[in-house]
Amino acid sequence: MTPSLPPETHNLYSELLERLLVFSARHAIGHAPGTFTTKSVAGETYVYFQYSEPGGSTRQLYLGKEGPALRRLAERFKSQRQEVQQERADFERLCAQILAGGGWAMGTGPARVLKAFADAGVFETGAVLVGTHAFGVIGNLLGVRWAGAHIRTQDVDLAAVSLAAAPERLRADAPKALERLEMGFLPVPGLDPRHASASFKVRGQSLRVDFLAPGKPGAPVLLPSLSTSAQPLPFLDYLIENPEKAAVLDASGFLVLVPAPARFALHKILVSSERPASQETKALKDLTQAAQLLAHLSEARPGDLRLALEALRKRKLSAKLERGAKRLLHLHPKISSIMTESLLAGR
Repeated sequence: MTPSLPPETHNLYSELLERLLVFSARHAIGHAPGTFTTKSVAGETYVYFQYSEPGGSTRQLYLGKEGPALRRLAERFKSQRQEVQQERADFERLCAQILAGGGWAMGTGPARVLKAFADAGVFETGAVLVGTHAFGVIGNLLGVRWAGAHIRTQDVDLAAVSLAAAPERLRADAPKALERLEMGFLPVPGLDPRHASASFKVRGQSLRVDFLAPGKPGAPVLLPSLSTSAQPLPFLDYLIENPEKAAVLDASGFLVLVPAPARFALHKILVSSERPASQETKALKDLTQAAQLLAHLSEARPGDLRLALEALRKRKLSAKLERGAKRLLHLHPKISSIMTESLLAGR
């Protein structure tokens, strides 16, 4: 059985997640990271909102000539900012307690990247964190501790549906968010120079961001919702349908979207069966993550697994799942008999 976090630690995580959801939903002016400032020009006073972008660059947004309306706005901002600062202090305390209780901590570099994406509205467009970092976040969400070194990586994987024309409210500029971090991200050249890059990497480091979209493997496709291109991958539409909100534990916590845990497990089995021999290490990692998830979900949330299996069968992927499941059960025979029957029977 997968080791669990102490109940009090998981309760603290649930509290953090709930409070972050409420905090995010309010969208109060006090959430904005900045302050009001004024400039005097030719005897007139003008009001600006000054803020710092990720990476430390300072920007000023012109609001207008000083007057009663802007003074009231500044007072309202000051009042709400005090409330927000108190809430953020509470989030910092909760994150520290969860981490001390055994919660999974993401690496500093990937956490900075995802926080910048969250601040830029990337997850509000429906983009979903996938890959190993999603696996780590899902562990905290479920209240379990994953074993082994397969949750350590510097690769950040984001997936979204490629739409020819995403509405303005469902758009974010992900490359711009990376640029503002001033960490040195550069586009990774593809094999064909005619195709736009779907990946960004920090020169001389292993930190990398890959953008993914559902589809048959091939040339990168345009991802208007994130103002970038993405590498198409099979089965991704199944993985990112109906994602869940989860909290990333950094200094004060922030929200991301992750796949439904049961779909994540079954998707890992599917992907493992499609990997070539040159990616054997990745295939084994897929199956290890799937086994740990299944061991927990088959006891704690069996209904989720059955729903995920039904959704997969509707896509006529049962045969591919069975191929991966046979190898999974050979490598990890301790998976419950119920799941063995479900995975292999396809019914």
